[in-house]
Amino acid sequence: MKNWQKLVLVFIIAISALFCRFVLNNDNLARLIVTVAGSLLALSMFIEMIKTLRSGSYGVDILAITAIISTLAIGEYWASLIIILMLVGGESLEDFAANRASKELDLLISKTPVEAHLERKDGSLKDIKVIDVQIGDKLVVRPLELVPVDAKLISQTATIDQSSLTGESKPVEMTEGTEILSGSINGDFPITIEAIRLAKDSKFQQIVSLVEEIKSTPAQFVRLADRYAVPFTIIAYLIAGTAWFISKDAHRFAEVLVVASPCPLILAAPIAFVAGMSRLSKNNILVKNGSIIEKLADVKTSFFDKTGTLTQGNMRVEEIIPASDSNYNQNELLSLAASIEQSSNHILAKAIVSKAKEEKISFGQVQEIKEVPGQGIVAQLNGKSYNLGRDTFAHTEDNQTGTTNVYISEDGKYIGKISLSDQLRPDAKEVINELENDLQIKNVIMLTGDDKSVAGNVANELGIKQYYSNLLPEEKLDKIKSVSKDDKPTLMVGDGINDALALAYADVGVSIGSEGVSTVASESADVVILKNDLSSLVTSIKISRDTLKTARESVWIGIFICVILMLIASTGVIPAIVGALLQEVVDTVSILYALKALRDK
Repeated sequence: MKNWQKLVLVFIIAISALFCRFVLNNDNLARLIVTVAGSLLALSMFIEMIKTLRSGSYGVDILAITAIISTLAIGEYWASLIIILMLVGGESLEDFAANRASKELDLLISKTPVEAHLERKDGSLKDIKVIDVQIGDKLVVRPLELVPVDAKLISQTATIDQSSLTGESKPVEMTEGTEILSGSINGDFPITIEAIRLAKDSKFQQIVSLVEEIKSTPAQFVRLADRYAVPFTIIAYLIAGTAWFISKDAHRFAEVLVVASPCPLILAAPIAFVAGMSRLSKNNILVKNGSIIEKLADVKTSFFDKTGTLTQGNMRVEEIIPASDSNYNQNELLSLAASIEQSSNHILAKAIVSKAKEEKISFGQVQEIKEVPGQGIVAQLNGKSYNLGRDTFAHTEDNQTGTTNVYISEDGKYIGKISLSDQLRPDAKEVINELENDLQIKNVIMLTGDDKSVAGNVANELGIKQYYSNLLPEEKLDKIKSVSKDDKPTLMVGDGINDALALAYADVGVSIGSEGVSTVASESADVVILKNDLSSLVTSIKISRDTLKTARESVWIGIFICVILMLIASTGVIPAIVGALLQEVVDTVSILYALKALRDK
């Protein structure tokens, strides 16, 4: 039975007992109802406690069981009922704090390719299920479709967007014979591929399967109050046992344990965490599980994806470089390129056109335009022929690395190039600095599918000392798995399908910006920052640390007051029913203090 169902049942029992006692004036029936209910609850708690002990954990349940049984044994059934109500209420609240999660992985699974276009021997196409694709089958992938299985390119060239798998910020130009990963997105022209793996063995399906496996076995979370359970329980039993031994009165034992019931311990921490979650929500930060707050507060190693996380995820013109023997200046070269690119939806074309509009540069009228897949564009403008695209396509060779370039030739002569790059987030450097210096996070590491030169440039600019490049999703996972116990909990910040595995495995997965391409990552992450604002990561850690501090303090306040009350109860001046009511005062104090976590500072 779920805790909220137990809570409803206990309320029904309480109302029934009150009805029997005060309406029917039948104290024996009320006592019977509470005794049976309390005994059943104590038995169920005992069974759960045994399971917990077998798993190697421990908690405050044994103290609660003893308090219920001892009050029932001496006939203080109203005190027992109050303890039961607060105990079940606290557990229900803790469940609420732990289960405020949206459904996981639905979007990722919905993106799994389900159909493929099989090319028959006569050249016709037949739609088949992806699971029916066999190795060696020839398949056609239409423009902007997902590649259904891992395959080899049969077409001469293809432009493939692998950003959701590898994190590369720009489409990859592929040639015949190149391997294409399932889950990649085809460009603007249909291509033919040959299946080299079955659907179940293909890259995209492996990612889905691994993420589901990780989510099905989440890391165990030890309830904050349980850390104080053993010493608190020992102290309670010592005081109660000593009072019984000295007074020779069993009532003293029960009276001490009533005020020692662990309701403040059970209530304080989850209420603080719920308050912290609410405060995070007000800052546009969604935490899917209350236990994540504690992990986030204690993070020692943070991993960052590059594209779309540390960078803005869109290309921008960095430099316009006319050839040394060209008659074009920078503005003329930009105008020419933008005129040719203005009708294209390619990410590089959009960046060039955007730059021209920003500079208020006029556009020419293109007479004829033709796209050559995997190479670039051939255009006729003002009676001349222009090639715009790869270096060899524009009649030049360029060995420069670390930047993305668009090359231009006029009537077969190279006339210049436009360099583009993915821009850093404006707050990225400050965030990295805060994590390392202000928040004292030991290790800040960048993981990316981009090449080493691009990754190195970004890392140097941000002051990141550790980075790994050319990583596939499972290789990102391996880096997180390799973190030592002393450097945990781990934090992974990313977006896209390529980060889903790492986000799911890390102790805390964080997705920045949920409304765009990062939606898949949001489904795999523990923390979703709704604003496209990296600095909110720092805010989330600060709020989590403040919440954890408040939770710990509220637990200690509850323990301190309980110990004082136990010492007083040991003298026999606090009857069990009064002790149970005093517990409500302790609960109230603990709750009010825990609600401090709501306050934005």
